[in-house]
Amino acid sequence: MLLLYFDLLFRLNMAAFVLIFFTGWMVSFLGQLPLGTMSITSTHIAVKEGFSHAWKYAVGVALIEIIYLRTVLSGVDLIMQHHFFFIVLGWLTVVFFLCFGIYSFITAVKHNGQKKSPILNNKINRFWLGVSMSALNPAQIPFWFIWSSYLINLHVLHSNTLEFNTFTIGCGSGTISGLAFYMYGGNWVVTKFNTSNKTLDIIMGIIFIIAAAIQFYRMVWGTFV
Repeated sequence: MLLLYFDLLFRLNMAAFVLIFFTGWMVSFLGQLPLGTMSITSTHIAVKEGFSHAWKYAVGVALIEIIYLRTVLSGVDLIMQHHFFFIVLGWLTVVFFLCFGIYSFITAVKHNGQKKSPILNNKINRFWLGVSMSALNPAQIPFWFIWSSYLINLHVLHSNTLEFNTFTIGCGSGTISGLAFYMYGGNWVVTKFNTSNKTLDIIMGIIFIIAAAIQFYRMVWGTFV
């Protein structure tokens, strides 16, 4: 009877951890689906350089998102202690996204069929490209703060290290899955409809300009952290 009790308890705990992992995966995966700078870049890398480089990029993006999420779960006090750091990152995001957007349009106008888009026209390892682009996206901090608070209030997620780690791993997996969707789906669309490099550069330019405008609004009028 005692063995049956412990077996049942183990099964219930495993079911709870599976639910937490899947919840993290789902939230992060759905969060990646709206077209944005991270997703369009993963498509661009897959089309221009192949899936191996795109996977390196996706892992880099997910790594920083995991760090940000774990920081949020560790407590808002820790975030507020580094508030100035995130403000600086926020303004750097505006500058870099605006520059990438403008340069993408310039590249599209002067397009050379063999030339890569400005964000890929470098020798940076795609893993570190993913790391840097994700680090320059501190907007994910309020996103994760809202979702983690919501799930804790629903008692889906509880304030203990094991559940936090399970949730974080699920979120990291969801981020990679969402980017993989854009890698393979975007590559299929580009191949299927024979999308030109010039069109891809224009799309990237639009996405980066919109992202810069949203980040600028958030820094000036919105709540940043």
